[in-house]
Amino acid sequence: MFCYQCEQTAKGQGCTKIGVCGKQPDTAALQDLLIFAQKGLAQVALAGREKGVADPGTGRFMAEAMFSTLTNVNFDPERIARLVQETVKKRDELKAKVTQAGGQIPNSTAVSFEPGKNLDEMVAQGEEHGILAEKDPDPDIHSLKQTLILGIKGISAYADHAAILGQEEDAVYQFIERALASAMRNDLGLEKWIELVLECGRVNVRTMELLDTANTGTYGHPVPTGVPLGAKKGKAVLVSGHDLKDLEILLKQTEGRGINIYTHGEMLPCHGYPELKKYPHFYGHYGTAWQNQLKEFPKFPGAILMTTNCIQKPQEVYKDNIFTTGLVGWPGVTHITDKDFTPVIEKALAMEGFTQDEDKGEVMVGFGRNAVLSVADKVIEAVKAGKIRHFFLVAGCDGAKPGRNYYTEFVEKVPQDCVVLTLACGKFRFFDKNLGNIGGIPRLLDVGQCNDAYSAVKIAMALADAFECGVNDLPLSMILSWYEQKAVAILLSLLALGIRDIRLGPSLPAFLSENVLNYLVENYNIKPISTPDDDLKAILG
Repeated sequence: MFCYQCEQTAKGQGCTKIGVCGKQPDTAALQDLLIFAQKGLAQVALAGREKGVADPGTGRFMAEAMFSTLTNVNFDPERIARLVQETVKKRDELKAKVTQAGGQIPNSTAVSFEPGKNLDEMVAQGEEHGILAEKDPDPDIHSLKQTLILGIKGISAYADHAAILGQEEDAVYQFIERALASAMRNDLGLEKWIELVLECGRVNVRTMELLDTANTGTYGHPVPTGVPLGAKKGKAVLVSGHDLKDLEILLKQTEGRGINIYTHGEMLPCHGYPELKKYPHFYGHYGTAWQNQLKEFPKFPGAILMTTNCIQKPQEVYKDNIFTTGLVGWPGVTHITDKDFTPVIEKALAMEGFTQDEDKGEVMVGFGRNAVLSVADKVIEAVKAGKIRHFFLVAGCDGAKPGRNYYTEFVEKVPQDCVVLTLACGKFRFFDKNLGNIGGIPRLLDVGQCNDAYSAVKIAMALADAFECGVNDLPLSMILSWYEQKAVAILLSLLALGIRDIRLGPSLPAFLSENVLNYLVENYNIKPISTPDDDLKAILG
């Protein structure tokens, strides 16, 4: 195997024996084969578009399949293999329609290949179509191809979240098709690949906008809300991942059952949505970020539901208590396909639950764009009066790799006349810090999940409009941490929007070649984090 899609990849170069995430070589090979099969489906889908032939479900399926290959989503080789088979089935059905319409089917191995008869044969096929097996002879083009594919994985995740809540746009699916089909080409120069990567960022902005519309249109705009970090006596279910719809379904199914619902990881911001807040048994938050589940989940006295990416190999002590749904999968873990969470509920009722109330304080969430912009006049006045000197967006993914304490120390050292905005699970390095306020404006504003990055973009653009300047001219600095492919898509979006001077850490992506990295430095002044003291001095003077 060879995989370097996440920040924690072995030695900062690539996982070759087993994934740092726990991904086994057979699963890695099957995911490579699925991406290869998706390229073939993409080529046929584009040929169909030229003749007005389209399957309305193809785009949605492709987003789900690509999302399944994202870090910490689906570790089940059997399910990945079925996705490969389904991809080929859809490809062949579409090929027949395109041929009947007089269309020209591309002549490529991805369009003609047939999956092996069993899992071992398919694993062998996947090894023939991995990252290194199909490496472009130009290292910079290879780097950009891989960056594009990882960006597509991020777009696919956001597109899937949005589609679950009824927000889809064919232009997004068309780009996924075009980008995957382009990865099969060898006739594109370096400049064209740079254009495609930046276009990926622009499409992701639109995709995040669709997701924002989906979330706020369904559950209302988040409002500032205090979330208990302790426990309430009684039975309990813990919900992790990102999916708001799954949480809503579970809340409905547990009404009147004597079960309290807790969030974990990136589900924390859900407490700010009015249509979710209305459930009285939606109680509080338990634990921190995804990488700490191995020490936090064994102590949770109830059932656990994983809704999207973030799962780690479950320990035996809680393997019978954890469930997956949606695209998440782990071999041997009960998977719920029909959204009937009765097994989760029955497990929670059978377990002890919390035996007493426990007060551990609370944290504030709900500072999405609507909440922040509603007090924009106060923010602008505070800046003009010199009360707010600078804004820091300290955001992104958390992880277990050493060096991430940088973000804790950075926030702790931010001067008292500065405001910190945060989103995604990177905030768990400092989410419970009491930074006080400036004229009633909290110095720590939780914008939401990584899925809510669009909110942060809108806040920055609104402030730029108010001060009649560009975003890069604002007293705003972005200090980002990355881990998986949604973070890659967000970074591409920021670059596509022309955002400069981003500090990125804890390490730079292994899939960036030296020349591509130099291009980012020269054109966007992107730089690695150094130390909190040095970075603050460089930013604030």
